[in-house]
Amino acid sequence: MTPTEQFIHTLEGLKPGDMGRLRQHAGLPLDESLAGFDLFAGLWWPLRQKNQRAPRREVAWLIAKLYAFHPMPQSPNAAVAVLLGQINPADTRRQSKFDELLTRPLNQIETAMQWALAVVAEIGKGIDWVRLTDDLSAWEREATRLKWARQYLRLDP
Repeated sequence: MTPTEQFIHTLEGLKPGDMGRLRQHAGLPLDESLAGFDLFAGLWWPLRQKNQRAPRREVAWLIAKLYAFHPMPQSPNAAVAVLLGQINPADTRRQSKFDELLTRPLNQIETAMQWALAVVAEIGKGIDWVRLTDDLSAWEREATRLKWARQYLRLDP
């Protein structure tokens, strides 16, 4: 199991109270509260100590908060951009929101990702959390966002 898969597995085992605490920290940086930091450190630090290839802290914090809002099951190969592109792609408002998501830097993407996950959650499928974590780890690379655009437009799998 890869470090990212281990992290997602840890999130899947969270108790409802911990999920609620993560939701309370939506939009907040990790160092905003001691309670949020302690909860996250318990999730991430043991994994990071074992393997330096674990998702970096900023991405893991974002994924933990997003998972708490939309705890969809891990579904390999269910890319968020592909799923969004399958849901009424002619909807100009949705396409505009997706375009906005693609232009946001990682430190400003949380709200846009909450929207995307809420849309995907409506269809009742899981997503590939591991792939999402890996994609967000490389979000600052133009190639990652281009890949998402191509997936949304159904040009790439």
